[in-house]
Amino acid sequence: MRAVVQRVKESHVSVADEIVAQIGHGLLVLLGVAKGDTHKDVKYLAQKISHLRIFEDDEGKMNRSLLETGGSMLVVSQFTLLGDCSKGRRPSFIQAARPEDADHLYKSFAGLVRDMGIHVKTGRFRTMMAVSLINDGPVTIMIESPNPGIS
Repeated sequence: MRAVVQRVKESHVSVADEIVAQIGHGLLVLLGVAKGDTHKDVKYLAQKISHLRIFEDDEGKMNRSLLETGGSMLVVSQFTLLGDCSKGRRPSFIQAARPEDADHLYKSFAGLVRDMGIHVKTGRFRTMMAVSLINDGPVTIMIESPNPGIS
């Protein structure tokens, strides 16, 4: 499982020019589910991202987590994070999970984060989306679960 985590001042997702999810201060998480990912990977990333200390404290140091700041999370499914560009010029997506499996784990991730008390919004799975954000910092972090299936 791979995630691109961006600290944002605000972010929203649109489908066919209609905003379907929107947050203020918090994190935009682009989430890619790989073949072989399990609930263990979901739990790992939900915990890691929610507790990631990338928000500033009173001294301006990145010392606070999303849980501590009371921010929101916008989670967007993005299978293209599993793209392999090592051969040729067209990415291969064979490492991406089947849509049915990915949808289940994507929803599970959002649910686990909600269970921690974080306000969570999601994009629409298997839909062309336009993602807008105002990056804060900018701060962008890439995180992978310890799944040996991703090469």
